[in-house]
Amino acid sequence: MALAAVGIYGVMAYAVVQRTREIGIRMALGARPAAVLGMMVGQGAAITGAGIACGIVAAVWTSRWLRALLFGVTAGDRTTFIATSAIFAAVALAASYVPARRATRVDPSVALRAE
Repeated sequence: MALAAVGIYGVMAYAVVQRTREIGIRMALGARPAAVLGMMVGQGAAITGAGIACGIVAAVWTSRWLRALLFGVTAGDRTTFIATSAIFAAVALAASYVPARRATRVDPSVALRAE
């Protein structure tokens, strides 16, 4: 879980650095910080959703082979898949919030001068 949080934080922090000029232009043209925050967290949510979807497909596919190793749950236990997905989604959104919050503090004049 910690590895996933650190990885998503790293990807989002890198995305903020790469999009600093764009964010600066948006802020200079009057974008509200809440809109920039929503844009960046939305990007993190899209990445997270794709990852969770791929993870569920892979888990269902591999659970058939691991059926003999599972004790107390069935191979297609929906509760386990839903709970795990919800926990990972919460961790991922929290990890993407910090760089998104940093993006709202970009000074437009500094972002436009930077290259």
